[in-house]
Formats: sequence, C-alpha cells, structure tokens
Amino acid sequence: MSTTQSADTAPTKPLRALPGSYGIPFFSPIKDRLQYYYSQGQDNFFKTRADEYKSTVFRTNMPPGPFMAKDPRVVCLLDALSFQVLFDLSKVEKRDLFTGTFMPPTSLTGDYRVCAYLDPSEPKHAMNKKLLFSLLADRHKHFLPAFHDTFSKFFDGLDAAVGGEKKEADFNALNDVSSFDFCCRAYFGVDPASTSLGTAGPKMVSKWLLFNLHPLMVLGLPKVLEEIFLHTFHLPPFLVKSDYKKIYDFFYSAAADVLDRAESIGLEREEACHNILFATCFNSYGGFKVFFPDIFKWLALAEKPLHKRLREEIRSVVKAEGGAITMAGLEKMELTKSVVYETLRIEPPVMFQYGKAKKDFVLESHDSSFEIKKGEMLFGYQPFATKDPKVFADAEKFVPDRFVGDGAGMLKYVYWSNGRETDAPTEGNKQCPAKDFVVLMGRLLVVEFFMRYDSFEATLGTILLGPKVTITSLTKATS
Repeated sequence: MSTTQSADTAPTKPLRALPGSYGIPFFSPIKDRLQYYYSQGQDNFFKTRADEYKSTVFRTNMPPGPFMAKDPRVVCLLDALSFQVLFDLSKVEKRDLFTGTFMPPTSLTGDYRVCAYLDPSEPKHAMNKKLLFSLLADRHKHFLPAFHDTFSKFFDGLDAAVGGEKKEADFNALNDVSSFDFCCRAYFGVDPASTSLGTAGPKMVSKWLLFNLHPLMVLGLPKVLEEIFLHTFHLPPFLVKSDYKKIYDFFYSAAADVLDRAESIGLEREEACHNILFATCFNSYGGFKVFFPDIFKWLALAEKPLHKRLREEIRSVVKAEGGAITMAGLEKMELTKSVVYETLRIEPPVMFQYGKAKKDFVLESHDSSFEIKKGEMLFGYQPFATKDPKVFADAEKFVPDRFVGDGAGMLKYVYWSNGRETDAPTEGNKQCPAKDFVVLMGRLLVVEFFMRYDSFEATLGTILLGPKVTITSLTKATS
C-alpha cells in the first residue's frame, strides 16, 4: 500500500478538502466532549462523523477540551493508511503529546518531563531510552523465572477464589497485585512486599495513574461531578504527593544499579529515577493492567475449542523442550503468538496516538488525499485503524490464527506500540522500548495458564480503560 506523501510529491489519490468542523470555540469542544463521553460514546463518536463526512480523515475536537486542553482541535485519522503518518518523524513532532491534547502536571513526575513526553529531537530522549534498553538487556534472563514465580501465586489466588464462598475470582484485582510484583522482580530483582512499600504498591500506583489519566475516564459518577472534577480541571497533584514519594523512594533503592548506569551516561540520578518509575509503573504495570485482562476477555469469548487448540500446541512444545518453558519453545508456538497479536490488534491497550505536523504535506487515506498544514494536530484512533476492513478480512472478528503462517505479513498493520509491529524501537523513534517484552509476557501468560488448566469460563464487564474479567470456572489440566 501507499504511504503518506510529502508536500512536494504528487498525491496518488484525488485531493479533497478536509471535511469536518471545529464549531464555535469553547462551546463546541464542550458539546463534543459530552457526546464523546455520554450521549454517543467513544466508538460511535468517531463512527457517526466518519459516516457523515464519508471519510476516515476529518476535523473534530478531542476531549477533554476546556479548560484542561489549550487547543482541542485535531485532524482525526481512522484508517490503517493515514494512521501511519504518526510514525513518520520527518512529518510530525511528539513533544508533550503522550496523553493527547492535554498534559498532566509535571508535579506528578517530580517536576520533570519524562521520556514519554519528549520528542526524539530532544537530547534527553535518546539518553533515557538508552537507559531503558540497557535495563531490558541486562535483566532479560530473569523474565521467565520471575513471571513463573509471580503468576503461580496469581493462579493460586484464582483457584482459592473460584473454590471459595463466592465461586468466582476477580481477575483484575489479582492481576494488579501480580503484575506490579512481577515488574519489580523482573526489572530489579526486588520483592516490593519485603520493602517499606509493603503490599500497598499496586493501590498507590493505581491512584497515581488515575491522577494522570482522569481526563480520559468515566467513573460512573453523576455527570456533573465527572465534568467538573475529571474533565474540566486537573485533580490536585498534592493529593497523591505522599504516595508518589513512597513509590519514588522504593525505586530509588530498588533501581540503584540502574541509576548508577544513568549517571555514567550523563543523566541526573533523580531525573533518571522518575523516568524509571514512569516506565515501570505507567508503561509496564499500567499496560499489563489492561493487556492481560484483554487477553482473557477474548479467550473467554472464544470458548473451549480455542482453549483445546492452545493447550495442545503449548503442551506438545513444552514436552519437546524437555518439560520446560523456554524462549526457543515460545517461538515455536505459532497459534499462541497469533492469539496475542490478535488481542493487540482488536483491542490495543493504547487507543490514542498523536503528532503535530512539522511542515505542510499531503496525507493519503485509502480513497483521498488531504493537505495538512504545519502546526495542525493529528490524532489517530487506533481501535478503528487496526480494524480497518480494507486491510483485514473480518476486521471486527477475533480470528485466533490470523497471524499464523503467511498471515504474519499483516503484522505491519498492528500499531499498539506507537509503531508497526514489524518495526524495531530505537533511541531515535517513539516506539515502545519494551515492545517485544510486552508481547513476550502476553504469550507467557497464555502458556503458563494452559500448562495448568484445560479451560475456563468468565463473565465480562468494563472498568475504567479496559475490560473487567470475573473467572467463574476453572478446569484443571488433565494431561
């Protein structure tokens, strides 16, 4: 397929004026916000506009709007082709756009702009990303054993809850504890429960995440309260200051070796600690809070035929590997890999991506070309882009073996990591440095589960930014 066209290259699609409107300043962004959160809902907000304009590229306002966002105006990108411009750093800037048209107060991150908010043109972006790459490289041998030890306790918790009085297990609550524990053990070799942080870490971090992301959330409170306290003004950072200090102190001790390395490459120890905290708590732990329930949501919906195929593949490979879960074995599990990629495609844990045009250029969708002007904000809604029916057959359907065999060629249209799944993160781009780690952990979760169980059943709901999974039945492994 074509990629985005530069301003001095003739477009291959008919040139069309950008449809859509920003409406009346102040009032229209608030109207759009109310439609987005309440009267239309997230997906329908975009679908109704795409249908009205007969275009997957159009102008609109993105929440939260006044008074939190200085400028809510965006050019919305909903197809797999136009979306790719967000990865082209010759055309877009990424400075302070990690969360979109608003930026949380830097007092939530020690008064530093952490790496996620830096553009690659800023020197400290490469330095911080280099530090994260070195951490992942140094600790990679610990990932599999740390995951096994931590999630064995997680499965014990599922067993106890399903076998208990309520006959059901809160997957999300148990996952929160285990994912935080795993991140600390995998990255730093430290059990947080054995430190001054105790068992309070997951709740403290979840509270801090809320203060960062509340403009994007609906909590089910009365609308007037949500509009005032979540979508119009930032929650006061001082309310989470004490918790953040305890989390910071934990990382300052647990990550001492990493911070020594940071100083050796020219980063201040304090700034590096805030960056390591953010990468661990926001990117890794915050991602697993959504991603792992996503996997089990789609496994639950797929039901027992898929469970049977997965356990047969997983157990046969593990047996061939001498009874151990190994990196080489994980690479041989084609269906397992595909299930994880399909989860990331159909329900990406990161739904929004932004970029500000560095220059005038021509952008192409499947059907048309559009002139983009320097300074315009581009917004990609990933759940639509990665379910583009002009790219994927049965795009709205969860197809477990979509990426098996020749289907692996379609991974270039899986964008969850702020880049194509076929691309590699570097110090000079904005792709998630732990991209491969996240995918590996998703596969490992499926493998560990089906080594222990034949199948499961669950009820599904919604919680904040992801699915709510309640396990109601577990069938232990029979062979």
